[in-house]
Amino acid sequence: MTQIAFIGLGNMGGPMAANLVNAGHAVTGFDLSPQARQVAEQAGLVFASDVQEATANADVIITMLPAGKHVLSVWGDIIPHAKTGSVLIDSSTIDVESARAAHKMAAAAGLLSVDAPVSGGVGGASAGTLTFMCGGADDAFAAASPILQKMGKRIVHCGGAGSGQAAKICNNMILGISMIATAEAFALGEKLGLSHQALFDVASTSSGQSWSLTSYCPVPGPVPASPANHGYKPGFAAALMLKDLKLSQDAAKAAGASTKLGELATALYASFNAQGHADMDFSGIIEMVRAAKG
Repeated sequence: MTQIAFIGLGNMGGPMAANLVNAGHAVTGFDLSPQARQVAEQAGLVFASDVQEATANADVIITMLPAGKHVLSVWGDIIPHAKTGSVLIDSSTIDVESARAAHKMAAAAGLLSVDAPVSGGVGGASAGTLTFMCGGADDAFAAASPILQKMGKRIVHCGGAGSGQAAKICNNMILGISMIATAEAFALGEKLGLSHQALFDVASTSSGQSWSLTSYCPVPGPVPASPANHGYKPGFAAALMLKDLKLSQDAAKAAGASTKLGELATALYASFNAQGHADMDFSGIIEMVRAAKG
């Protein structure tokens, strides 16, 4: 049985940690939220009073935090107290430079580390079907993989330090752009008299096929499991999509890359969030698309 510390037990971290408990691991968790503590204890986690207590005897330390500054702060607190030979895994979605800085902190202390952001949303976290995009040295990835496999369906080694974050940022830029395109197509189809099902039946088996269409269709009906059938309850909140798109644009600027559609998608999701929809599933942007004047 592996001793695991899990820092950050929110909508994603909580069910991920619960899957580790269900797999037979001893998991000690920490989160600043009292609600997260209650949920974690119900799932069988031991709840620590602080991050040092949570990680003191851990073989594996996993963080799932909001931003790079939080990861660097927490890793700065726990690394000096980490057990020799422990493996650090960060499954937050953060900027590439912060991820690389975290790797350097771990390496300086002689610890293995992996940046391993996820795709799959709250549903994937609960079902244990997440995709992990991993960056780090080969030996670190090999050490982390057995643990990640208890929480995910697909574990991909994308390259060296920060590569997991780079892959996540690029992937979610595609997702944000494709969801807007899908929403625009359905909004246009409505004005042209097409039923949602007819457009879905054509596009899902033709060149317009995409994950945004076939797994997360932004209109109710064609894909029963999509948030559109549940009042656009996330899922993947619009605020998180905006965060990831902003990361993509920061990375593009730093790399000197042109991402015009990514830039436009960022602006559109910024507007959607500003209209009070930050807590709505990101596919709900179809409502803003419908309301826009041609």
